[in-house]
Amino acid sequence: MLMAGLSLRRMFRDRTNIFFVIVAPFLLILVLGQLYGGGQQLRLGVVSGPGAAAERLAGALGSGSRVVVERLPDEAALRTAVERGRLHAGLVIPGSGPVRHLVRANDPRSHDTGTWVRSIVRQEAARGQSGLEVRVTTSGTTPFPEGLSAYAISAPSLLLMFTFLTSLTAALGLVETRARGVTARLSAGPTPLRTIVAGEAAGRIAIALFQSLLIMVGSMALFGVSWGDPIGSLAVVTAFSLVGGGAAMLLGASFRTPGPPISLALVLGLGLSAMGGATIPLESFSGTMRTLAYLTPHAWGYDAFARLIRHDASLAGVLPQLGVLTAAAAVLFALGVWRLRRALSG
Repeated sequence: MLMAGLSLRRMFRDRTNIFFVIVAPFLLILVLGQLYGGGQQLRLGVVSGPGAAAERLAGALGSGSRVVVERLPDEAALRTAVERGRLHAGLVIPGSGPVRHLVRANDPRSHDTGTWVRSIVRQEAARGQSGLEVRVTTSGTTPFPEGLSAYAISAPSLLLMFTFLTSLTAALGLVETRARGVTARLSAGPTPLRTIVAGEAAGRIAIALFQSLLIMVGSMALFGVSWGDPIGSLAVVTAFSLVGGGAAMLLGASFRTPGPPISLALVLGLGLSAMGGATIPLESFSGTMRTLAYLTPHAWGYDAFARLIRHDASLAGVLPQLGVLTAAAAVLFALGVWRLRRALSG
């Protein structure tokens, strides 16, 4: 535990880490939350049938500043515009019968239009347009439940990215202690080699856990993010922190100078995050790219958080993802311990 605390203090000895570890994650959650829909205008396409009632409803939909209404000639043009992302959603208002609300499955802003549409329909019904009904049609299978906060989409992805990236960059501390002969002097003394190795491993885990729990608690306090079942979420955070700690252990034990590990940390930290859906939502991937994404721990962590946050899964619902993450952590730590023991005893 003492070495774990020393690892955290050593990381914050460099003042730039205060920004990158504490401030940067929340700035990016804010920026991506805005990008995914917080405060942005929604573009709603409308096709209205004959009759004064349909025309009044179409006009009422564009009465607020939150939604920009675009008229289209027919339903085929509307569906194409929604599927291609030019419009967030579409509304078909026939002369009689239910109003059809077209949404795109992988766009959370598309589902945000539903709240606006239903509120306007209720207002118009109260003014005498009885029998109005909204029927939602989704293009694809929706991964985003209606009403999901945009910050609840960005926060889990950034937790995965920053936990892994911070773990890898903090592996530089392990390289420096070896380069300065600190670990060599410890191993030459009465301290058993297994204690030194365990202390370095605890330090890698402590850094990963600090980063992930900071983002989890901070996003709850600042942005109101709900992480779903607390036991399941803490289990995913712990498992992914073990993956980050194991990767850092292996990276730090494999080099004697700081140049190569810091370069590899940036390449692997950002590259695997992008590949695993931690920078671009995994739902945007298709075919081969989505299959390849699951070669990274990030995709398994993303999938676990998606089940917990969006679909109210419990710990039992994410056991397969936890199994993969735990196995990956065990392999990485086994390699890291082997490499560090070999370096210290060589």
